[in-house]
Amino acid sequence: MELTQLTLTEAAKLIEQRRISPVELTEAYLARIEHINPRLNCFITLTAEAALEQAKTAGDAIGRGEYRGALHGIPVALKDVFETRGVRTTAGSRILAEYVPESDCAVVQRLNAAGAILLGKLNMYEWAMKASNDNPSFGTCYNPWDLARSPGGSSGGAGAALAADLCSGALGSDSGGSTRIPAAFCGVVALKPTYGRVSKQGVIPLSWSLDHVGVMARRVRDVALLFQAIAGYDIDDPYSINMPTGNYLASLDEGIRGWRIAVAYETFFSGYKKNNIEVVQGVEQAVDTCRHLGASVRKVELPRASEAGYMNSLILTSEAAAYHRQRMQQQPQDFGADTLESLESGASFSALDYALARREQVMFRHQLERLLADYDLLLTPTIPDAAPLYEEPDGSEVLRPSATSYTSPFNLTGLPALSLPCGFTRAGLPIGLQLVARPWAEAALLRAGQAYEQATGWHLRRPAL
Repeated sequence: MELTQLTLTEAAKLIEQRRISPVELTEAYLARIEHINPRLNCFITLTAEAALEQAKTAGDAIGRGEYRGALHGIPVALKDVFETRGVRTTAGSRILAEYVPESDCAVVQRLNAAGAILLGKLNMYEWAMKASNDNPSFGTCYNPWDLARSPGGSSGGAGAALAADLCSGALGSDSGGSTRIPAAFCGVVALKPTYGRVSKQGVIPLSWSLDHVGVMARRVRDVALLFQAIAGYDIDDPYSINMPTGNYLASLDEGIRGWRIAVAYETFFSGYKKNNIEVVQGVEQAVDTCRHLGASVRKVELPRASEAGYMNSLILTSEAAAYHRQRMQQQPQDFGADTLESLESGASFSALDYALARREQVMFRHQLERLLADYDLLLTPTIPDAAPLYEEPDGSEVLRPSATSYTSPFNLTGLPALSLPCGFTRAGLPIGLQLVARPWAEAALLRAGQAYEQATGWHLRRPAL
């Protein structure tokens, strides 16, 4: 097996046992990036020289018996919204093409403390505005399962890089589904934690009320390891919430026997006209798997879920327009056409529109929390369809409102959600399963995801690059 095919967990164990070195692993990833990335365009900035220096430092420390834990010597990559000291941070925009931060954002500081190695900054949609990854400034990113298709977005570079074995793990941002959609399209795993669980200090915003730091990897256990390192209260982040974190690995393998799972069929299966029947069948098979694992499944009603997506979009674009108001006035020509159109749409909403949307946000969160008081999980598809062709006539439509119809309600409510692969279409494209839990119940999500992953083999498939 090539070193880059190792999961994060497998690589960490070999590094701890000193059977491989961080330098060997980093060199393997850099060689694969050099070979594969020109076809995918996953990276905006590659930090090869610095990564090798970090790897040597990690190897020397481990050799002295100073092993820090499972991320020590592990090569990861970041969506290009995370500020990194001495490394440009563009947010996928030509406006920030030369921006080099003087300090690391909070989550990068935590990754550094854990001994992780930064391979580079990943491609994304401009300013994280869309669920696609056709970036007008840094080029289009492509899906490893079919190079004519989108990897989703806006964290598309992360999804594609993981599926193509170009990094062990990645961080993205998620305001309407921007880590879970690429995870579904690329056949990897993504966790959007509870709002306030992970610091956003030093992360370039899209929407202050909806932004979450997302964790992405090829396996559920790998996501748990990354999440363990970055979760926790940050006094310097006004959006951080002081809730205790736990050991997210402690109960990971204990299964879901006796759990109660809610499935809103009318809302998420038959009620949406753009559902791909293969996606529906894949998720229904996942429901059956949960039953075989000992969980009880019940159909529930989730009224007004379709409205939640609209409210999420209204808040997102309004806050994005507020953040970019000076740039829109002074340099509108420096935005991509689609991005500027979205920002102008956000600026057109009234204060009354925004106030009503924020009220609906509170009401819908209350409704979901009442539902989840009686259930351990809510199960949905991650997205209604598989990855679209970039050039198909309705490809852009697949990646517009319908793309976030199942993910954005959980940005609006701030509830934790996990996406993982649950099948493939006849065309060989991944299908995503989404699990949603009560606030602060990330441990339950990861445990359920691990149980499902271990009961199936979808995570073992690899694109034929």
